[in-house]
Amino acid sequence: MADTETPNVIRRADYAPPAFLIDTVALEFDLVPERTVVRNTMRVRRNPDASRAAHLELMGEQLEFVSAVIDGKPFPNAHPHEHGLLLDNVPDSFELTLTSICNPVENTTLSGLYVSSGNFFTQCEAEGFRRITYFLDRPDVMASFTVTLRASKADYPVLLSNGNLLEEGDLPDGRHFARWEDPFKKPSYLFALVAGKLVALEERVKTGSGKEKLLQVWVEPHDLDKTRHAMDSLIHSIRWDEERFGLELDLDRFMIVAVSDFNMGAMENKGLNIFNTKYVLANPETATDTDFANIEAVVGHEYFHNWTGNRVTCRDWFQLSLKEGLTVFRDQEFSADMAGGATDEAARATKRIEDVRVLRQMQFAEDAGPMAHPVRPESYVEINNFYTMTVYEKGSEVVRMYQTLFGRDGFRKGMDLYFRRHDGQAVTCDDFRHALADANGRDLAQFERWYSQAGTPRVSVRTRYDAAQRRYSVTLKQGYGDGVPAARETQKGPLLIPFAIGLIGKDGRDLPLQLDGEAQASASTTRVLEFTQTDQTFTFVNVGEEPLPSLLRNFSAPVIVEYDYTADQLAFLLAHDSDPFNRWEAGQRLATRELLALAGRAATGAALQLDDSVVAAFARVLTDETLSPAFRELALMLPSEAYLAEQMAESNPAAVHAARQFVRKRLANALRDDWLKVYEQHRTPGAYEATPEAAGHRALKNLALSYLTELDDAAHAVRLAAAQYEAADNMTDRAAALSALLNAAAPQGGSAEAQHALDDFYRRFEKEPLVIDKWFALQATQRGGAQHPVIDTVRKLMTHPAFNLKNPNRARSLIFSFCAANPAQFHAEDGSGYAFWADQVIALDALNPQVAARLARSLELWRRFTPTLRDSMRAALEKVAAQVKSRDVREIVEKALA
Repeated sequence: MADTETPNVIRRADYAPPAFLIDTVALEFDLVPERTVVRNTMRVRRNPDASRAAHLELMGEQLEFVSAVIDGKPFPNAHPHEHGLLLDNVPDSFELTLTSICNPVENTTLSGLYVSSGNFFTQCEAEGFRRITYFLDRPDVMASFTVTLRASKADYPVLLSNGNLLEEGDLPDGRHFARWEDPFKKPSYLFALVAGKLVALEERVKTGSGKEKLLQVWVEPHDLDKTRHAMDSLIHSIRWDEERFGLELDLDRFMIVAVSDFNMGAMENKGLNIFNTKYVLANPETATDTDFANIEAVVGHEYFHNWTGNRVTCRDWFQLSLKEGLTVFRDQEFSADMAGGATDEAARATKRIEDVRVLRQMQFAEDAGPMAHPVRPESYVEINNFYTMTVYEKGSEVVRMYQTLFGRDGFRKGMDLYFRRHDGQAVTCDDFRHALADANGRDLAQFERWYSQAGTPRVSVRTRYDAAQRRYSVTLKQGYGDGVPAARETQKGPLLIPFAIGLIGKDGRDLPLQLDGEAQASASTTRVLEFTQTDQTFTFVNVGEEPLPSLLRNFSAPVIVEYDYTADQLAFLLAHDSDPFNRWEAGQRLATRELLALAGRAATGAALQLDDSVVAAFARVLTDETLSPAFRELALMLPSEAYLAEQMAESNPAAVHAARQFVRKRLANALRDDWLKVYEQHRTPGAYEATPEAAGHRALKNLALSYLTELDDAAHAVRLAAAQYEAADNMTDRAAALSALLNAAAPQGGSAEAQHALDDFYRRFEKEPLVIDKWFALQATQRGGAQHPVIDTVRKLMTHPAFNLKNPNRARSLIFSFCAANPAQFHAEDGSGYAFWADQVIALDALNPQVAARLARSLELWRRFTPTLRDSMRAALEKVAAQVKSRDVREIVEKALA
């Protein structure tokens, strides 16, 4: 299908097994940037479980066909076309050798084989392998691969591919070769090769069974000093997967390679993970605490794919969450265990809060928009568009619900059975569900609806206390609301929702929990109710006083809870709830309620006023030394402007921004002395440590600094920020100080201190691309003002010598940061942000459709905004729809406009 044609819709219901299977693949590459020759020898046979086909159809894109040979003889019935190769009248079983040519240096899509900084890299998920050679490029065709790489030894001294190195040596013409073998069958999307001038940090470790393994982190030579944390993260991941799930590294070596031009975060190619440099390179001077944490999480994620994605893979791309949702859950559990082990619930809760914040802000919005789809989609036009928050983050929550229902031990039993049944296979989400059900002796037929229903469920809660009978009834009702067509279209009935609840007495302590019909109260003061009906009542007995319910503890299901807490009740939960997540949640509900009311007033020009009880609630958290710094930082961070705008019946980013800034200034001025005290108390003297504890102190200190810059007289805060910038020995503090200076100066359009720090930051780090990405992002997300719109800064930065639209990281740092993370400025009343967005989507579409499609999603919720903004957004969407050519972007904008 040409990109200029009407896109075909691929439907899950149309799945059919492949007519042919490929058992072995021997690839030979003669690597030349402008003209790489690929020789591909395959053992092919008809699939006995599929309908007989008259011909073999292989996928191929942007390839120059050279020749086809079957069983040693030239094959005349090979017909190349724009999207593949048709071979007529092939035998039932045969050896097929295809020779083709590709042009990696001109491949700006970064899909397939491409050149970055003079080195060769690949990205084959989802459908990039067809840009390398003709193949049955689908995940249910699994083969064993042998790969021979040949290239100039001077230009490409390192030659890597999947699996184990069999041999290497010199060739007579100044070239050399390396031959690799992957002993495990895999689909083509997991193929990888790397060739170039790279160096490695190496470690040898022993697995739990005593086998020695070689670990390597490959980077360009000038980045070698930034690889230690990635290596440590890999070692921690290997140990954790052995201990938590009994899964050992199965290859002789495991390699990570960092590349600066990459569409994604990283890729789990078998034994040869290719990473965006953003998720590998770190030292205290160049990486923030967030960077360190993200590297650990992403290294873990890709390593965990070795079993959940590679050893057991997807039958088809509709099952993408089978590997991604499961592996996100595994990396979240890994990060939580690294922070707090299995028992430190407060430390684990900070990770849980961070994950749920992302889910609510991004996935819930996706569920409410035109791209809404189930965790297992029913159809797509371009599969790259379905690497979504729903597949990843909601998919992770679906997996987490299994663990909530069965406990850690029951979940482990299910995982063990899953691997025993399906190792080496391409399977479905249903296969995973059946393994968990069978291992735990449960019928999970109803649970399937989590995979097939779109939208975010809403659970409304009613309570009733009977003092005479000492009975407390909790009635739950589930549904989707009226505003989500995708939910109505896919709804098949009520979900099985694990709903965790606690009851809190007037003294702030948890009450014993005994459900009607039980002989005695349970040992735990949190109960997971299995909510399976549209409307269901649970009654607790022997309840001596009217309690306050603590609902959906630890966010036990990805739903929206509707319960009419009073402000005093939320303040009480914020002060007393034993569940750390719900303690944070109470503060967020309190702040959200107040901010939305203020935004409504701001929209009409009415005066703004913040109730003293809200200030008092925040003051209690700020000054409560029994709470960890990391938790306090999260609890004191107001809901984001994007999240708040989505909660409005008609999104008004300017009103939300005015309300949020008013609350920040009010909290800053009212609690000035407390913020100053916290700032001083949580300095971290001595050498930088990338530990959760030290990061928590820095986070709280830097949040205090950001509030202090909101003071009516911020001169002292500016001096603090300038001093912190100059004295900083780590990127966390330096970037936070620069951000504080930029935002303190925003109303005036800048200040001498802010400009000095900006100039100094660039001079210090101009040879560190990832740090310059931060420099761009900080300017794109600064507050700005009516007289000093940030878009002027962004347009100017587009012409900066360091800006390069072809590099996804750089494009994301400036363009995406402005469009996605600066809503008040992006949604300017004059529509300038939307005109800018349209121009950039069109420009990116010509270079890299995957990146363009992600930017295109910035306007998908356009119908929910105020009329003036809505009209400007529609015009921008129509402009993009008329000019883009890729199916990636067209699918997004056409669904948005439909």
